[in-house]
Amino acid sequence: MAVFAIGDIQGCYQEFRSLLRKMKFRDDCDTLWITGDLVNRGHDSLSTLRYVSAMGPSAITVLGNHDLHLLAMAAGLRSAGKGEKDLRKVLKAKDCDVLMEWLRRRPLIHHDEELGYTLVHAGLSPAWTIKKALKQAGKVEKVLTSDKINRLLKKMYGNKPDQWSAELGKTDRWRYTINSCTRMRFCYADGSLDLEQKGPPDAGGPGLKPWFDVTRSHQGLRIVFGHWSALGLFIRPDVISLDSGCVWGRSLSGVRLEPEGVVQQWSAPCAGVSS
Repeated sequence: MAVFAIGDIQGCYQEFRSLLRKMKFRDDCDTLWITGDLVNRGHDSLSTLRYVSAMGPSAITVLGNHDLHLLAMAAGLRSAGKGEKDLRKVLKAKDCDVLMEWLRRRPLIHHDEELGYTLVHAGLSPAWTIKKALKQAGKVEKVLTSDKINRLLKKMYGNKPDQWSAELGKTDRWRYTINSCTRMRFCYADGSLDLEQKGPPDAGGPGLKPWFDVTRSHQGLRIVFGHWSALGLFIRPDVISLDSGCVWGRSLSGVRLEPEGVVQQWSAPCAGVSS
């Protein structure tokens, strides 16, 4: 019985299946954590969604920014862009409604106190303790599963507010929560988010640091995340970054989190995904 974690799949279905075989993953007894962004840019987002949703409780995936964008498209709030033909296939599928119902019920954060790891797509706001993070994520998750979902999906786009405050209005709290959990890479020393920079950690610009290198209220957590392909596979005691850029022609990466003390790495080379 083992717990594995893998990075952003983004529709790279064949690489995903190859990585599971390399891991010798057994869905009858093992658990798979996925850092979100199941869809977009790869060749087969539809098969990826179908496969992961059929895995039931053996797969735990958090929502990524591309997953939320797909939900907005399915609700008719966004149109498919030039590079989103793979998402159009999902929207045209006969089981699209079933898949979207499953997707909107995925969490923003998965925290396993016993295992000692926290799973999120991009990161956790430096201003939050894990208790605060779970509370704010839970509020967004509740709306995503309610009849107010379209209001949230319509309001989630934008880079402001970039700092947390208890005085924020409801929609600003939603947006801040989504941005910190699904879009964040860099922060300033005061914890404010920068959502423009996408390069490697040393390319953030004056005053910017990777979010995990600023003073954090949740210091001491072990956080598993993806989203940052320019960072790539990066492992240290408090963070494990797993987006190694499969969709950009590199590889899909995974680690084993349990049994305790064992961290093994696998990778499935890209089979030729176009950007």
